[in-house]
Amino acid sequence: MSKQAPPKRTTRFKELLNSPELDFLCEAHNGITARIAEEAGFNAIWAGGLCMSAQYGVRDSNEASWTQVLEMLEFMADASSVPILLDGDTGYGNFNNVRRLVAKLEQRNIAAVCIEDKLFPKTNSFIDGNKQELADIDEFCSRIKAGKDAQQDDDFSIITRVEAFIAGWGLSEAMKRAEAYHEAGSDGILIHSALSNPSEVLAFKKEWADRSPVVIVPTKYYATPTDIFREAGFSLAIWANHLLRAGIVAMRECAETMYREQSLLSMEDRIVPVKEIFRLQGASELQDAEERYLPQRGDADRVVVLAASRGTALGALTEDRPKTMVEVQGQSLLGQIISTYNASGIKNIMVVRGYKSEAINLQSINYADNNDYADTGELLSLQCALAADVDDEHNLYISFGDVLFKRYIIESLAEHDEDFVIAVDTNWQDSVNRGRAADYVSCSEPYTRHAFNSRVLLTGAGEELDETNVHGEWTGIMRVSAAAMPRLRELVASMASDPANKKAKLHHLLAALTENNENVRVVYTTGHWLDVDSIDDVVAAGNFT
Repeated sequence: MSKQAPPKRTTRFKELLNSPELDFLCEAHNGITARIAEEAGFNAIWAGGLCMSAQYGVRDSNEASWTQVLEMLEFMADASSVPILLDGDTGYGNFNNVRRLVAKLEQRNIAAVCIEDKLFPKTNSFIDGNKQELADIDEFCSRIKAGKDAQQDDDFSIITRVEAFIAGWGLSEAMKRAEAYHEAGSDGILIHSALSNPSEVLAFKKEWADRSPVVIVPTKYYATPTDIFREAGFSLAIWANHLLRAGIVAMRECAETMYREQSLLSMEDRIVPVKEIFRLQGASELQDAEERYLPQRGDADRVVVLAASRGTALGALTEDRPKTMVEVQGQSLLGQIISTYNASGIKNIMVVRGYKSEAINLQSINYADNNDYADTGELLSLQCALAADVDDEHNLYISFGDVLFKRYIIESLAEHDEDFVIAVDTNWQDSVNRGRAADYVSCSEPYTRHAFNSRVLLTGAGEELDETNVHGEWTGIMRVSAAAMPRLRELVASMASDPANKKAKLHHLLAALTENNENVRVVYTTGHWLDVDSIDDVVAAGNFT
């Protein structure tokens, strides 16, 4: 059985407007204030012109364009679920502007609009109100009729704001205008007054009786007991600008205190924690959606970067820092490696330090130290990392602190379900031609186009493999599934306990995996990585993009 959809916002607003019970609208001027008003319990929101202008730092004289207002309304409607009544000023022009406005409001799920019988551009009613000109009655009625004709939803409401009291014209003019607007199709009358007592609005309501709903804005006559409005039979009362005014007090106090004290200590306990902003923004919903829709990597995956060695071949470049901290294009090798992992959504990174460990001090990184780095090899550095992080519930990537690589290599490793996956470069002859040691591998199938679609497995690894058996060079990048982590730990611990493996490298681990009948999946790549071993490599790294 399908779940019944809740009533439309237009319908809910019309029910509030025509209810015999007095209800209240709270001002909001952006998405977060709309959510705050709804969470406070208000059944509807007033998108006030004064406050929406003020948030832009401009006057309430149509200095904020109507398209800017529409854009903010869209955020407000997305951030809340209750009906929104827009303070539409004069309708932003003549009848044509009003009918276009109504169409745009309906598109944005706004429940109602209030237009006032003044000239465009308007001036706020509380600034020299008795000097302000009112619109011609017939011309204003054309705005109402055009708006009602334009609406597609029968429940969309147009409230007409009568400014006769503001302009000093008295009750008879207010009644004449209200009658005309009601006849033109207005769904309700907002009667406005600048007096500090409710005498004008009460006189109007008594004379108007119940011909249509009457809305009030008690900004000036705020001291009036609410029961008086209730007994008089008003439909809605709007608290029109109080969230903004309260916010100004709090923000000014906070700003002045921080400036005066040059410290945050006295303010921190008096303001909401940052996590409350995240809550109001709906951050948890995004996190839930990420779990549903995104590949399960990111925080679910971890990285160990082995960076304990000095890199003596780089000479003076590594006198006071390890090779991984040598800068290329203004960023260290390690920084570039971390950025590549971060770009794949992987943030949980541990770096194994050794030589000049204090020089590796990047933020938001975990560290493990191999204090015997000078007398041990890569395998013992990995053992240090595994001892420092006992998490076996997530996948693990392992790479070297002097190997740059493209992001797609990480993502290609993640595409496979095998417990162990490595990236192998088909251009292995480059290392032979350069006369340097390399981690060569033999595979169940040599590189071909067909191999991209085949399940290629590692069959051997080492620096001294016979060239006839070499199918590629290991890039130093490996992925281990969470399920295989206990087996990896056991194998590394067993190998590390043997004094013969004190200087063992990771290609020895690869060989041991195959000897233990572990399936190590090979993903072929052609280039797109760089092992920085020499000054020439540092220069080449400057062009690695």
